[in-house]
Formats: sequence, structure tokens, C-alpha cells
Amino acid sequence: MSALQPAPSLILGGFLITPEAYAPMAAAMADTTGQPVAVVPASRSDWLLTSWSLGWTRLLDRAQALLLELAAASPTGRVNLVGHSSGGVMLRLLLGDEPFAGRVYGLRGQVQSLVTLGSPHQAIRATALRQRVDRLYPGAFFQEELAYLAVAGAIEPQQLRPRARRLTARSYGAINNDPSSPGDGLVPLSSALLTGAEPLVLEGVGHGGWFAERWYGSAEVLPQWLPWLVTAEV
Repeated sequence: MSALQPAPSLILGGFLITPEAYAPMAAAMADTTGQPVAVVPASRSDWLLTSWSLGWTRLLDRAQALLLELAAASPTGRVNLVGHSSGGVMLRLLLGDEPFAGRVYGLRGQVQSLVTLGSPHQAIRATALRQRVDRLYPGAFFQEELAYLAVAGAIEPQQLRPRARRLTARSYGAINNDPSSPGDGLVPLSSALLTGAEPLVLEGVGHGGWFAERWYGSAEVLPQWLPWLVTAEV
């Protein structure tokens, strides 16, 4: 086993969230690793297309191009991947060799770690595309070749913004049939903690800024998971 080395990082955000929301996170990651950080460009229109595989490949093609660019300039030839929400599920496809909508990415040789933040990985009721990811690459499928960290929030309903509280039970129930599950206000722990990945549960942390004041990218929350990028072993 050896510790992760400082390396560039690539962020793919969540559904309907545009890149500027991740600017503070990207800056903190750059400070922590001493390496450049890129965010995959994604407009709200791009995200609306992800109901279809075409929408996934549009974003994954952009992620692939940025990943290869970062890897070429990396001191290790490898890159950290960080996916928030849906982005964490989608990034799993970049690692493997199975065809997806006419694409074969197979980029795990250029990846040293995958960090997912509140990503809906396992679900009793998942979209067909998310089911395909878990069918092709269940759990931390490439854990012998790269490090996985699955970060999940656990927040009390009263800590959520009032507008978010109305969605929580419905979202949890749609994912795992248990509206009373612990979770980050959108994704329950049972879904966010990818099987086989190193788990990290953050108390009082919501899915995003729309859900709670403290979310995975908040200044006071980032120190709880960012150091893993340079201290984890693989």
C-alpha cells in the first residue's frame, strides 16, 4: 500500500448545478494538493439532456478530454476524480472498458482516486442509466487499481431549508422505499455509501446549498474530506 500522491483533480457536478457553484471547492482542492483543478462545463440545458444516454456521453466526453489533459501534465500521470451527486455516478463509467452508448472510456489507468459526494449509487428504484452503471461496474469495482471514497451527509430534517424539507421523504422513498432514512436531504446513506468504497459520513451536512447551509462544498465542511486526497492509501 502507498499513499496517494499530489495530483490534478477533475470535478463533475450534480444535476442542474453549474460550474461556478464548485469554484470554492476547486480552489480548496488546488490548495490541498498543490495541483490544478478543472470543473467539467455543464449548463442546465446539458443536465436536462441526461434523461437520455446522449446527455451522459456529452458530459463524459468533456470529462474525458479534460482528464487526459490533466493527466498529461500530472507529475504521476494520474488524476483525482470528484463527483457530486449524479456526477459521482457518471464518473464511474470513465473507468471501465464496457461499451456505453457507443463509447468505451477505459481511463482508470489515468485515475488514482474517485471521490463521490452524496451520489445516488445503489437504489431500489434507479433510472435505467444508473442501473446500467451498477450493472457494468458494481460497487468499488476497480478498488485494486484506484482508491474510492464515498462521502455521505446525515442531516436532521430541522437543519434543512424549509423548501427542501418537503422533498426529503419523497426522495428517500423513491430511492430505497424508506422515507425515514438518514441522509443528506436528497440521497439516503444506503445509496450514497458505494459498496466497497471507503465510507465517510458527515453529520449535519446537506446535499447542496439549496438544501442546507452546510453542504459538501462548504468552507467548514471541505476540511472533513479534502485531506483524504493526499493521505489515503491505495
